[in-house]
Amino acid sequence: MRIGIFAKTFRRDSLAGVLDVVRAHGFASVQFNMACAGMASMPERADAGVAAAVKREADARGIRLEAVSGTFNMAHPDPAVRAEGLRRLAHLAAMCGEMGVGIVTIGSGSRNPDDMWAPHPDNGGAEAWRDLLACMERALAVAERRGVVLALEPEAANVANDARAARRVLDAMGSPLLRIVFDAANLVIGRARASWAGVLEEAAELLGRDIVLAHAKDVRAMDARGEGEGGGSPFAAVGRGDLDFAGYFRLLRSAGFDGPVVMHGLEEQDAAAGLAHLQRALS
Repeated sequence: MRIGIFAKTFRRDSLAGVLDVVRAHGFASVQFNMACAGMASMPERADAGVAAAVKREADARGIRLEAVSGTFNMAHPDPAVRAEGLRRLAHLAAMCGEMGVGIVTIGSGSRNPDDMWAPHPDNGGAEAWRDLLACMERALAVAERRGVVLALEPEAANVANDARAARRVLDAMGSPLLRIVFDAANLVIGRARASWAGVLEEAAELLGRDIVLAHAKDVRAMDARGEGEGGGSPFAAVGRGDLDFAGYFRLLRSAGFDGPVVMHGLEEQDAAAGLAHLQRALS
């Protein structure tokens, strides 16, 4: 496994500046975001010149572009919003060949019309699932045209909110172009710490053969109020939460995964310590 980071962790005024600081922090692997190249994360148009520049600048620094972020709300209640997301996904996918990127990460979305990362009581309903699967089918048609893989990340507040739900999406689509982003923190958040190992083992059994990318962010055990112990968000910078990363890496290996592990959910000042923590866990 190789450890990378979200390129968007580092905020600079230019693509070269972002990639310089990525390399300066010891990373040779990133999940890219088009915002780092001065575009919208989901671009309004395809730009071959920008795509070529991304590859050229990454290659010049020996940085591997593991994936590009392509998340939009695939379960939004407004079909026009879903259609706009698909249109932008097509622009992004059109740039992937020139960038040398084969994986586009996606999320299942939420019925919440204002925030796809916020929960909604209708997320488990038949209409949400119908719209998600219809949108996913169209997204996979884009992936097939452009020769990319879509990697779905289960998120606690989304329609595909756990490993079983993600497996349901995979089975419904039946496409080799739909795979999984495995993020341990997403799968255990909100659960009692004593259950974490079992939750992750079940998730690896359900999803292991389809993992193409792993994420590394940390999470704190929950208190009785549903907050991270000590208050505030349950998510934490790598090494500052309660996730057993050595066990996480063993689980990924046992599932047959030996690919990129991308760190995120932290600020720039935490990147060096996070990398060191993950390197110790891997060893």
